[in-house]
Amino acid sequence: MAYTALYRKFRPTSFSEIVGQEHITRTLKNQIMAQRVGHAYLFNGGRGTGKTSAAKILARAINCLNPKDGEPCNECEICKAALDGSLTDIVELDAASNNSVEDIRAIREEVNFLPTLAKYRVYIIDEVHMLSTGAFNALLKTLEEPPAHVKFILATTEPQKLPMTILSRCQRFDFKKIAPKDIIKRLKIVAKESNLKITDEALNTISILAEGAMRDALSILERCVQDGMNEIDENNIKELVGIPKLTYINKIVTSILEYNVEDVLKTAEEILNEGKDINNIIWEMIKYTKDILIYKTTGKLDIYSKDEIEQIKEISQKVSKEKLLDVICKLSELENDIKWSSQRTILFETGLIKLSSGTSGNSTDELENRIKKIEDIISKVDFNKQINQTNNAAKFVSNEPMQNLNKPAEKNIKKITQTIDAKNEDYWKDVVGNLKQSGKMMLYTNLMNSVAKKVSDVTIEVEFPNGLTQFGKTVLEKPENINEVTKLVSIACGKEMNVRYVDNSQSASTSNKKDNLEDIAKNLDIPFNIVDE
Repeated sequence: MAYTALYRKFRPTSFSEIVGQEHITRTLKNQIMAQRVGHAYLFNGGRGTGKTSAAKILARAINCLNPKDGEPCNECEICKAALDGSLTDIVELDAASNNSVEDIRAIREEVNFLPTLAKYRVYIIDEVHMLSTGAFNALLKTLEEPPAHVKFILATTEPQKLPMTILSRCQRFDFKKIAPKDIIKRLKIVAKESNLKITDEALNTISILAEGAMRDALSILERCVQDGMNEIDENNIKELVGIPKLTYINKIVTSILEYNVEDVLKTAEEILNEGKDINNIIWEMIKYTKDILIYKTTGKLDIYSKDEIEQIKEISQKVSKEKLLDVICKLSELENDIKWSSQRTILFETGLIKLSSGTSGNSTDELENRIKKIEDIISKVDFNKQINQTNNAAKFVSNEPMQNLNKPAEKNIKKITQTIDAKNEDYWKDVVGNLKQSGKMMLYTNLMNSVAKKVSDVTIEVEFPNGLTQFGKTVLEKPENINEVTKLVSIACGKEMNVRYVDNSQSASTSNKKDNLEDIAKNLDIPFNIVDE
C-alpha cells in the first residue's frame, strides 16, 4: 500500500474534527440542519487552516443520505463515494492550473446537467484568486444565478484579488490562524493513533513553528517520524528544523545587551558552524528578546522551564524596556536586510557587531542620557541675565555712537559679529529660508540663489552671481520688501543693519545708472545704497 502523508491521512472528515474554526463550523451545521444552504460560499484564510477540508465536508454533508446534526455520516453510498474520489458530482478544480476562460466555460456547460447520483452538483474551486479576468467574467453570471442543483465553494488565501462582483455574490467565511493550544490538542490525537512518543515541550515547539497552520505542524511531525525517532523531544525538533539551542540564544542575546562584542561573535560562529539557518537564528533571538520584555512587563512566562525563567529574570533586571524594544526593532531590520543580500553571513555578523557595540543607532538609553545632560546645562544658565545683556547691547547700538558704548556691550556685540562671520553664507540661507516659511514667496524666489557677504560692521552686501532680472530688481526695490529683509537681518544680528544689493552681471553699467538710482531711492525715501565699483 502506498504511503500517505500525515496531513492527508488525518484530514478532518467531519466538522467536529476541524480545530480552531468553531465559529465557522457551527454556522455551516446550522444552515444544513435548517436546509438553508447558500448557492455560493467563499472560504478565505491562511494556508493550512482548514479551508479545503471544510469545503469537502460541506459538499458531503449537503448530499449525505443520513446527516446527523449537520454532519455527514461518512457511511452512506454518497459519503463513501465522495471519500474515495469516485463521486463525479463533487468536482474539485485547482484555479492555479485551470485559470483560463475555456475551463470556466466547461463548467458553465456542465451545470445544465442534473447530478448523476447526489442531490447537488458541487464545484470546489481552490485558489480562486488565480483565475484570469476573462475567467471571472465567464463565471459571474453562473455564480449569480446557478441552477437549483448546483453549489459553488470558492477557497482562497488572497480575497483582495477577487473582483467585488464575485465577492458580493458569495457567503464569506474567514478562517483564522489556529491557536497553539488547538494545534497541540490535534497533534496529541495524531501521535496517539500513530503510536508516537512525543514530549509536551516538543509539541509546544511544533505549535509555535507552525505559525497557525495545522498542515505545517503535521509536516514537521512527519519529518520526525521518518527520521526513525523512538521518542521525539524538543531538541529533536530544533535539530531537524535548524533552530539553535536555547543556551546559545541566551548567550548571544545576553552578550548583545551587555555590549560584549567578542562573546557575540564567538557564539555566532559556534551556531553557524553547526549549520543553523541564519533566518532561524534571528527569529529565535527576536522571540527570546520579546519574551524577556514580556516577563519584565508582566512577570509571567509559560513555555520555559524554571531554570530558563530564572535566566530571563536575571537579564530583565539589568536592562530597560526601551533597550529591549530597540534590540527587537534592530533585529527585525537585520532580518529584512538579509532576505535581499547575497552575503548573508557577512551582513549577519556586522549587524551583530553594531548591536553589541552600541553603534546601531541612537538607542533610547543613549538619547535619555543626552537629554539629561542638556537639561542640566540649561538649568545652570541665567536666561534673564543673558536677555538683559542682549537688550542693552541692542539699545546702545541703536541710540548711541559707537565710541560711547561701554566695554561689556562691546564684548557682547563682538561675540555676535564673530558668530555671524563664521556662518557667512549659511547665515544668509537661514534668512532666505525664513522668507519662505513666512509666505514671502516673491522675495524668496528672487533671493534664493543670492550670496551675502559682510562688508562692514553694520552692512550686509547681497550679490547675485546669476544676475538679476528687471522684474526681480523691481520686486526687491519695493519699500516693504526692503524693510522686510532689513528687519530679518537686524534680528539675526542683534543690532540694526543695512542691506545693499549687487548685480554682478550688470556691474559695468551700474556706475552709469548711479545718479538715476540715487534719485529713485531719494524719491522713495528708502535706505538703499549704491555700490561703487
